[in-house]
Amino acid sequence: MSEATPTPVLDVVVPVHNEEHTLGPCVRRLHEHLVTTFPYPFRITVADNASTDTTPLVAAALTQEMPEVAVVRLEAKGRGRALKQVWLASRAPVLAYMDVDLSTDLDALWPLIAPLMSGHSDLAIGTRLHPDSRVVRGAKRELISRAYNLVLHAALGAGFSDAQCGFKAIRGDVAQVLLPLVDDPTWFFDTELLVLAERCGLRIHEVPVDWYDDPDSRVDVVGTATDDLRGVWRMHRTLASGRLPTDLIRQDMGRIPPTSGVGAHVVRFGVVGVGSTLLHLGLFAALASVVGVGSQTANVTALLLATIANTWANRRWTFGIRGGEGSLRHHAQALLVFGGTWAMTSGALGALHAAWPATPVVVETLVIGVANVVATVVKFVAMRSWIFADRGVLGAPPPAEHPTAEHPTAEDESAGRELEAAR
Repeated sequence: MSEATPTPVLDVVVPVHNEEHTLGPCVRRLHEHLVTTFPYPFRITVADNASTDTTPLVAAALTQEMPEVAVVRLEAKGRGRALKQVWLASRAPVLAYMDVDLSTDLDALWPLIAPLMSGHSDLAIGTRLHPDSRVVRGAKRELISRAYNLVLHAALGAGFSDAQCGFKAIRGDVAQVLLPLVDDPTWFFDTELLVLAERCGLRIHEVPVDWYDDPDSRVDVVGTATDDLRGVWRMHRTLASGRLPTDLIRQDMGRIPPTSGVGAHVVRFGVVGVGSTLLHLGLFAALASVVGVGSQTANVTALLLATIANTWANRRWTFGIRGGEGSLRHHAQALLVFGGTWAMTSGALGALHAAWPATPVVVETLVIGVANVVATVVKFVAMRSWIFADRGVLGAPPPAEHPTAEHPTAEDESAGRELEAAR
């Protein structure tokens, strides 16, 4: 692009590898659509992933034909690697990418990027799994796609519906923060970026799309799915370790909701505490009076069950933790707190029985309730400062050592120089 051309508002990246026959029609169709529908400066960046056919020559010819087209050559394959390098090097406020086969109808492009331009959302994805989407593809790919997204929901607590649709966009400032933390250079890149964004409290906008399976697609569906499952396991461990500075990013980007401070934690913890206390007392009274077990046995059984329910509810609602990572550790720590609560309640029962051997169950229940109030204060302090400290406003984990936008890698700098030369 010439020096007089303004900085593009939108930079659409098309990653390619050996697409000499598909690239030209794709870029021309995309260019015509943007000229017709997009009223701001734009750029189409062809990210050539180590093609060995005539794709580089086709791309170079397209830059001569259309001044809004640029080319970046990468010597290593990998869609994630290409997107990361080109997006980090771009200065467009909105960044997007789409597959070269244009399986997604381009009419969804403006709905995809509009929420990012308005500031309403941070990322946007096309989804083939929305009820309003119209999708034509084989049964095998449909089954694998839905199964993979179910795995993401179960293993990583993902809230988005479609991880692998090749039709996504991100705000440029958000990309500069998140991309240095994304490690996968291939197909799992999309999933890793989206999960990281969710953990940082960013808003992901979903757009139903019309999607038509490309019969000439050379993607190894089974092999890609296998690699994605390995990526899920790696990210599960990474998130469980607390190495990613998600809370710091959440705070730096102003994504801490007003209901996430100490006051909100107290209110939510109190509501959960009332429910679990009622559960504890109800189970105790039922076990002691109906089942007929001893009061100490009834107390420890009821308290254990109420503690498990209390930890689950506080983990999910009070401190906003989704997914399974860290769940066993959190419950184990809560059981240590349970030991202290049990000591308070059983001690109160022991003292009561010493003073009043024939204590009615109603009085025992009241005494346990008072002891529970004292134990609840201790439990809240333990949860906020120890068990769930990495999810609170205090005690956020230190940032991991990753390359940043201020300190890009050598590959990022190379991509940046190529983009500058192509403008």
